[in-house]
Amino acid sequence: MGEPRKPLPVKFIVGVISRPDCLHLVDEAVEALGGADLISEKMPFDTTDYYKEEMGDGLIRFWLSLKGLGDPEELPHLKLRTNELEQKYSEGGRRKINLDPGYITESNLVLASTKAYNHRIYLGEGIYAEVTLIYRKKTGYEPLPWTYPDYRTRLALDFFGEVRRLYREELKKEMRKYAEKHG
Repeated sequence: MGEPRKPLPVKFIVGVISRPDCLHLVDEAVEALGGADLISEKMPFDTTDYYKEEMGDGLIRFWLSLKGLGDPEELPHLKLRTNELEQKYSEGGRRKINLDPGYITESNLVLASTKAYNHRIYLGEGIYAEVTLIYRKKTGYEPLPWTYPDYRTRLALDFFGEVRRLYREELKKEMRKYAEKHG
C-alpha cells in the first residue's frame, strides 16, 4: 500500500491577456501576487475571439512565473485571488485584464479554471484543474488534445521550458536547504 506524501513544491505561472493600454494594471496585479521572476515576450492574442466582446480588439498575450516556489494545494486560492484582481480592475462588469494561474512541475503544466469540463478535476472552492502540457525528456513540452492554441505556440513552449529550468534550479536549492536543516 502506498503512503500519502506531501508533493514537491511547484512554480506558479500566470497567463495574461490584456489590452495594450492596461499593462500597468497587470504590473500592479503581479506585484499583489508577489512579483514575477520571468516574463515571456508578448504576442497578439488572435487565436480566438472569445474575449473580444468583453475586452475589445488588439489584445496581447504573455506569460509570467511568480517568484519562488509554492505548495500545489494553493492553486485554488491563487485562482480566487486572480479573479479578485480581475474584478478590481474591471469597469462596468468588463475585464481589462485576464489572469489565468497554473503551475509547472518537472513533468507537466497545470492550469486552474472555474469551468468544469470532462478533462478537469475538481479541487475545491469552485476551482478545477487540468493538465495542459506534459513534459518529455527528448521533446520538451507537448500539448494535449484540449490544450489551448496559444499554449501550443513555440513562444509558449519555449517560455515554459525556461520556467521549468528555473524551477529545477530553485527546487535543488530547496532540497539542499532541507537536507542541511534535517541532516
